[in-house]
Amino acid sequence: MYFADRIDAGRQLAARLHHLKGQDLVVVGLPRGGVPVAAQVAEALGAPLDVCLVRKLGVPFQPELAMGAIGEEGVRVINEEVLRGTGVTDRALAAVEEHERGVLQQRARHYRGERQPARYEGRTVLVVDDGLATGSTALAACRIARARGASRIVLAVPVAPHDWSARLGGAADEGVCLHTPRLFYAIGQFYTDFGQTSDEEVIACLEHNRAVHARSDAPQAAGSASPEDAPPPYDGEVRIPATGAALDGRLTLPRGAPGVVLFAHGSGSSRKSPRNRFVATGLNRAGLGTLLFDLLTEAEAVNRDNVFDTALLARRLIQATEWLREQPGTEGMAFGYFGASTGAAAALWAAAEPAADVAAVVSRGGRPDLAGARLPEVKAPTLLVVGGRDHVVLDLNRQAAARLSCEHRLAVVPGATHLFEEPGTLESVTELATEWFTGHLASAVPSAGARG
Repeated sequence: MYFADRIDAGRQLAARLHHLKGQDLVVVGLPRGGVPVAAQVAEALGAPLDVCLVRKLGVPFQPELAMGAIGEEGVRVINEEVLRGTGVTDRALAAVEEHERGVLQQRARHYRGERQPARYEGRTVLVVDDGLATGSTALAACRIARARGASRIVLAVPVAPHDWSARLGGAADEGVCLHTPRLFYAIGQFYTDFGQTSDEEVIACLEHNRAVHARSDAPQAAGSASPEDAPPPYDGEVRIPATGAALDGRLTLPRGAPGVVLFAHGSGSSRKSPRNRFVATGLNRAGLGTLLFDLLTEAEAVNRDNVFDTALLARRLIQATEWLREQPGTEGMAFGYFGASTGAAAALWAAAEPAADVAAVVSRGGRPDLAGARLPEVKAPTLLVVGGRDHVVLDLNRQAAARLSCEHRLAVVPGATHLFEEPGTLESVTELATEWFTGHLASAVPSAGARG
């Protein structure tokens, strides 16, 4: 194995691409698996991130094998060698192409909404995927970039067959590949974790990148603190010391943020939860800081008793809060907790501690019942967000709300199930959480005069 996962592959690939930093550059990921890789590259190079919508035309009886690809701008690539070898008829090819064209249009609407693709004209376009097999999708992406006026095209992948450059036929001006093994069967064989990338994760990567660039490009508001007075923005990986463990996390601090929201993920999840990242990006766009971190180490998470040990998870959340208070740039900030599923119980348990100094709590599809007798002791204003079709959890939240003595609200998202996978439902969660945290965290921060 060369890579632990796509995040690891992206970081390794970024280290080989530093010669592009500072250029008029746009990084383009191929959905879905190429986007997490591209996101790491874009972050390292300080470049905007976009998607290049390409769909593989898989052989009907062996869909992993590409007989071609289609993409935006009407681009169409056919691998005649694969067609001959598999005996796929023109009629079968046309049927696959019609289906994939529909998926392509649907993905474009889902990923971009009303936004236009990034500007390619006159720029260096860095096309990134999680690997290259037949080369059809990469070739299609390079042709799209060329059609959109890219002045230079660089194709970068973590792994590809040894003859990969010959397969592209000069479609890219420069190619970068970390590993080119001769024994190559499938891209996934070179990853420890090659699980499918979800649409939510793609959108979270794009939104996070937009939020970072929106903050760096935004003009300073009149009357706001000068750049010398405000702590610099921060967005990077951190390691949090805890009792018997070191917890990996990601801390994002926009300039002038009034507070930070710490995320407590649910069972079976981690700091990489695409839904939590989606919400975190929305909070970042609103000017709030976020800390997404693992409540357990990988070794600890193997023991399912730990996963449902609310007291243990709450202690980890408290320790992360204490660590965060000591970090540069967080002085005087208010803190909030966002808990998902079982993580909501940990957030409420931690907020019920006598010494807890938490300005607000938001629960998404949470299990507040697991906080049990601690609920009446919670002092922080609490928002419980539940899907309207998540009937069992909705009933548990109604019972929990009746036990809360603090300011609280139960918000039901119509049509949503437990994971908020339905279109628009996760956006509703983000809007509710943003309103709750911006109101309560801002009011908890002392004014400049009070601080002085």
